[in-house]
Amino acid sequence: MITAMVTPFDASGAVDFVAARKLAAHLVANGSHGLVLCGSTGESATVTDPEGFKLLEAVREEVGGDVLLAFGTGTNDTRHSVELTRTAAEMGADAALVVTPYYNKPNPAGIVAHFETVAAAASQMPVIAYNIPSRVVVNVPPSLLAELAKIDNVVAVKQANNDDLQQVEGLRLLAGNDDVFLRTLELGGAGGILVASHLVGRQMREMWDAAEVGDLERACEVNSGLRQVYDAMGVTTNPIPVKAALEMTGLIPSGGLRLPLVRADEEQRDVVRAALESVGQTPVNQ
Repeated sequence: MITAMVTPFDASGAVDFVAARKLAAHLVANGSHGLVLCGSTGESATVTDPEGFKLLEAVREEVGGDVLLAFGTGTNDTRHSVELTRTAAEMGADAALVVTPYYNKPNPAGIVAHFETVAAAASQMPVIAYNIPSRVVVNVPPSLLAELAKIDNVVAVKQANNDDLQQVEGLRLLAGNDDVFLRTLELGGAGGILVASHLVGRQMREMWDAAEVGDLERACEVNSGLRQVYDAMGVTTNPIPVKAALEMTGLIPSGGLRLPLVRADEEQRDVVRAALESVGQTPVNQ
């Protein structure tokens, strides 16, 4: 159960490293086996390389060496991804999360060549392929994921295309969307890289623990109580809703997001507020 951690910002728009440390510690204490830094939820598109590496350094210092830290190194420029991946490995990241190149719209041969090149730069650090066609336009179907599985240190896929959620030989399957975490566990997947776990981490960890011992009935029971939270996290573009929820619960300061993302409006905040209340969390900041 891995949380794709948000990147907190202060009132000036700078990365709030103190808040990031606090949040990381909270997530680990509330069920997360590990964290992804500078992924989509971490606003990687608007976090600079030096900020990202400083964030990695701060969070590692906070949570220690036993917590899995994956770092988002995927871009639409293979050379840039190589530099990010190599530096993340040198700084002690446990894995690289590498999204399919966006905007360029590479063909299958280009996708394979991209992952081969980035994986080589990672040396022995594991690489998690990230398939999210809703953001990058290009889908990586199971047949092409099977080709990526042949690359030595590409070990898992974060599957954010619910239509293609299935096991691929040679890759560990990780749910990329909260609402298919249970389905992934039912399929025998390894777990998920999740957003709602910021708010209901203990419950989602209980689902994973239950599945590990074969108690899928219990996992289903827990999951049924979280659907309103899952829905609220999709009321508008991620990470707008989860940041609103974290501000409401006091887990991060109200530093907001970096443009072009904007804060949740009142209607969206109402949805988030109701979801928090559905799981017994009373917002302290309205």
